[in-house]
Amino acid sequence: NPYAGLVRRLRATWFSGKTRPMEYRVAQLEALGRFLDEKKQDILEATAADMGRPPFEAEFTEILLCKNELHETLNNLSRWMKDKHVDKNLVTQLDSAFIRKDPYGVVLIIAPWNYPIYIILVPLIGAIAAGNCVIVKPSEMTKNSERLVAEALPSYLDNDCFAVVTAGVQETTRLLENKFDYIFFTGSPSVGRIVMAAAAKHLTPVTLELGGKNPCYVSDTCDVQNVARRVAWGRFFNAGQTCIAPDYVLCSVEMREKLLPALHKAITDFYGPKPQESPDFGRMVGDKHFQRVQTLLRSGRAVIGGQTDEKDRYIAPTVLVDVQPSDPIMQEEIFGPVLPIVTVANVDEAIDFINSRERPLVVYAFSSDDKVVKQVLERTSSGGFCGNDTLMHLTLTSLPFGGIGNSGMGMQHGKFTFDTFTHHRGCLHRNMGLEALNALRYPPYSQQKLGLVRAASEVKRKGSCILL
Repeated sequence: NPYAGLVRRLRATWFSGKTRPMEYRVAQLEALGRFLDEKKQDILEATAADMGRPPFEAEFTEILLCKNELHETLNNLSRWMKDKHVDKNLVTQLDSAFIRKDPYGVVLIIAPWNYPIYIILVPLIGAIAAGNCVIVKPSEMTKNSERLVAEALPSYLDNDCFAVVTAGVQETTRLLENKFDYIFFTGSPSVGRIVMAAAAKHLTPVTLELGGKNPCYVSDTCDVQNVARRVAWGRFFNAGQTCIAPDYVLCSVEMREKLLPALHKAITDFYGPKPQESPDFGRMVGDKHFQRVQTLLRSGRAVIGGQTDEKDRYIAPTVLVDVQPSDPIMQEEIFGPVLPIVTVANVDEAIDFINSRERPLVVYAFSSDDKVVKQVLERTSSGGFCGNDTLMHLTLTSLPFGGIGNSGMGMQHGKFTFDTFTHHRGCLHRNMGLEALNALRYPPYSQQKLGLVRAASEVKRKGSCILL
């Protein structure tokens, strides 16, 4: 296997204990901070070249959000790393019982193309903080960003412990044949299944950050202009190539008639009358993705946008109506600047519609009535939830981010990423003496011994009393 030597070398380094001291972890994390500072312009240029990413969007996601994760980790790492001492029973009162935060070992991070720096660095920060050695595999779809990561990142990190592998599908398949101690994959559910199957051969634990069709329910009681702006921003940010973008709107016919002019105004306010000429609207990442989304435009009827330019990989910000649940656009994650509107009679019908489909990465609900938002939250299941806005839950390092069911498993952000890459090792360190206390558990057994052992070790339910 072409990668066996690399994995073996990193594992030997990990066994040496090099990555375990806090000072080492901090030094490597600070080096990531320098990478972001010194390569900021290169990152902006690479993402612009790969997918026409506006500088504002690139700096917000690839720089600012990464730095937030980094600073949150550096501010709290010493506390996160400490042993956590736990409650003890009567038998172990004189002993030490604690949870040791152990690194897993050699971990693999496979990243997608849509946020080529952010989706590498967030898990990498947690993996380094937890004391692991790491192999990073950036996406081959975004060539400029891949080249930047492959050429620049290794010069900031310790190459005995961290490596970047550039690989296509065939090479990644070979890479996955190796035994890793943890795999963190971000991408589509179909590839997630392949990664999980490869991991299963070695009983390797995985986090899968997958996609899905994120529903956005808009109730009849809301500020339509605000809803339109927040939904349009979330849908058309990065030209719709965001795993947590609102994928489709559920609303009544009456709300749809109010929402359409408000969405038209929001799109015009954001990108002008000709979005193709706007410096603030991105492009599809590649020809294959352009053609796939262009084909999806045949579903329903475009009432806003609908224009395409294959040479420029441009698809206009588009809103579709008269969409049927059976249409192709409702069968797969769109991952492009297209927003279908599906009409429902009321919130109950919207909830039934959401629950009849695979569990999404996020559910959005808009209403001026908090009871409606809470109703959607309580009666649906999804990786995350955001009421009265889109995307913004992602910006909080204090909230876990991850999927459920078809949208993934595991979580990241802040301490949640550290915990993902940490084995919580249950430890009990007993006194070598005081053997007389142990005699009760040794044969020959008796009912008297059992009674004493029970009294010394059982956990009683609080508030319960025993009638003698």
